[in-house]
Amino acid sequence: MSIAVLGAGAFGSALAVALATRGPVTLWGRATGWGRENPRLPGVTLPDAVTVTGDLPQAARADTLLLALPAQKLGAFLADHAAHLDGKTLVSTAKGIDLTRLTGPSRLIASACPAATIAVLTGPSFAADIARGLPTALTLACADPGRGKALQHALSTPVLRLYRSSDVTGAELGGALKNVIAIAAGTVIGAGLGDSARAAIITRGFAEMTRLSARLGARPETLTGLSGLGDLMLTCSSVQSRNFRFGHAIGSGTDFDSGTTVEGAATARAVTRLAAELDEELPIAAMVARLAQGAVSVENAMEHLMNRPLKEE
Repeated sequence: MSIAVLGAGAFGSALAVALATRGPVTLWGRATGWGRENPRLPGVTLPDAVTVTGDLPQAARADTLLLALPAQKLGAFLADHAAHLDGKTLVSTAKGIDLTRLTGPSRLIASACPAATIAVLTGPSFAADIARGLPTALTLACADPGRGKALQHALSTPVLRLYRSSDVTGAELGGALKNVIAIAAGTVIGAGLGDSARAAIITRGFAEMTRLSARLGARPETLTGLSGLGDLMLTCSSVQSRNFRFGHAIGSGTDFDSGTTVEGAATARAVTRLAAELDEELPIAAMVARLAQGAVSVENAMEHLMNRPLKEE
């Protein structure tokens, strides 16, 4: 099985490094003039088994294409390049909900590339850890059990362990929604509200994640696995998480690099609109959407959440 990673950001480059221990990998990106060291992944040199190219048709000749692209850019990429992608096995690593269509990556791919086999690779992971060869476990979700098993074996390495699932919807929703809660957790810590408050946000945020995911057809057990609870724990507790750092900047009133992709900010807006359509109440996600847009202060957001009607857990 030949493999290419489309998207030469930190995560795409890290996946290429990890998969190169199994054999040749092609890494495609629009700007790849940095040679063997991606500035987004400092201290990591791409092994010789990784071929870096800016030629998409060349990269797309591989049997399996990992789409390591931001969630809000995936739709446009698919629209531009569907002719090169359709009929392939396409594995999305995006963690978000498209703002325009209010859907996850798998449906965007299915719409643009109806003949493709679709899978989702997600779970608790930082690019730097994967690139350094640190032990990492992820979820690989594919509705086709046979293809899912083949991908599981092809993409696993001695330090990158993949667990298989057929619940594509649950896997990608877990990865998307946890980013929203990570912003909330970062805000709590940045504002100096303490670890007890963070624990409450994580717990009640997880309840929102599971409630919305169930409405959209996900299996509850998927959300308690790596792609849901596992990823939530990681992103809500580490400054390596861009979503957590973004929330921390909001809470502390400090500047944040506007050039850094924060998937949870756009996803919070998409989730709020989706919840309204479903008549589903998601107070934390709704407040994160407002905080990310500067529409409410941290003090007012916390006051609103703490003064909601008392109820059973």
